[in-house]
Amino acid sequence: MTGRIEAVVFDVGKVLVQWERDLPFRELIPDPAERAWFMDEVIPLSWHGEHDAGRAAEEMIAERSALYPDHARLIRAWLTRFNETIPGPVPGSVDLVQDLHRAGVPLYAITNFGADTWAQFRPTWPLFDLFRDIVVSGDEKLAKPDPAIYALAAARFGHAPPAMLFVDDSLPNVESARASGWHAHHFTAADSLRAELVERGLLD
Repeated sequence: MTGRIEAVVFDVGKVLVQWERDLPFRELIPDPAERAWFMDEVIPLSWHGEHDAGRAAEEMIAERSALYPDHARLIRAWLTRFNETIPGPVPGSVDLVQDLHRAGVPLYAITNFGADTWAQFRPTWPLFDLFRDIVVSGDEKLAKPDPAIYALAAARFGHAPPAMLFVDDSLPNVESARASGWHAHHFTAADSLRAELVERGLLD
């Protein structure tokens, strides 16, 4: 590990907050087999990814409801009950953010998050008030691991890529950041991230 780190840049989902996209549907579709079919076929992760990449939620819901009219109510719940898919923080991560903030380390984030879902989720988490800037894929119509989103973030954040440590649970995102000149940490748990932050002199 070489190079002085001036700022830490976090991913959001599965790094700072938990994300279980089937949580609201455990109540709405009690049968596990039926629920699995709905999640895999009607609102698959690839479809959700279109929102992260910049498509408007209402457009997506209308299109999908036309394909699956009998499931229109459930498809809309993907948006209206989205916040329920985030049951709480990733253990230890909030403490890390707060400790870095107290240490005077500039904090930023790059998240694959739809513009509409981010707009309803962001106000519920005051932790993000500690961040100087957050690049949201749905707003920018750029999603990780596209190198363009890292270039945009570097320009916005005002730090050179080699002076930033990017933290993400997705290995492809981590590898893309490294290829773009960033330092990067593949997140698996807050304890291992804390150890690296201590090793780099960012935390005691």
